[in-house]
Amino acid sequence: MSPLLELEAVDASYGPFRALFGVSFSLESGSALALLGANGAGKTTLARVCTGLVAPTAGSVRFDGVDFSDRRAFEFARAGIVHAVEGRSVFATLTVEENLALALASGRKRSELAVAIDEAYALFPRLGERRRQIAGTLSGGEQRMLSLARVLVDRPRLLVADELSLGLAPIIVDEVYQTLARIREAGTTLLIVEQHVSHALAIADTAVILERGSVGYIGPARDARAHVGV
Repeated sequence: MSPLLELEAVDASYGPFRALFGVSFSLESGSALALLGANGAGKTTLARVCTGLVAPTAGSVRFDGVDFSDRRAFEFARAGIVHAVEGRSVFATLTVEENLALALASGRKRSELAVAIDEAYALFPRLGERRRQIAGTLSGGEQRMLSLARVLVDRPRLLVADELSLGLAPIIVDEVYQTLARIREAGTTLLIVEQHVSHALAIADTAVILERGSVGYIGPARDARAHVGV
């Protein structure tokens, strides 16, 4: 069986500035990979390559056996690849439930929408407690949960989670990673980009450590701690 995601000798650049140098790794369906490295190592660029936001200048990106190297971001999304970025992409003047309804309504009947919203509350019970609260008055961590809930209900085949713990209180980080563990158990494959690595290594099978745009380590997550000083 071929990997769900496979990168082979991938280079990427922003104009004349080269960010990735010959990056190769693969990710099996249903597994979790922690992508680690210092600031500026190329983690976010690599995440964008995996979701079609940055096109590789050399090498190949394959998803489920199909070459996606020249495809656009919407084609990655249509294939079931979701990029959950750092930050809080919510409608600040709408309630939690209105945010979810807007995000989840497409292609669903009213009865199906109600089920989808209930699934979001099951993923993040804290949101259910605040369903009528204006999203802009939520804490930063709760807004991050709301952003995640809007994409996780549709159960992506591959979730690229980019620095989800950034700026969050430890208790919220714990809740986010508990949710990631649950959706992985339900079949979603995870590529977790993190600078704060303990949670990522705890959930991952494999780790890739980038050093100045190149792979400095690839192997079991349990052995990666010695390479990042955790």
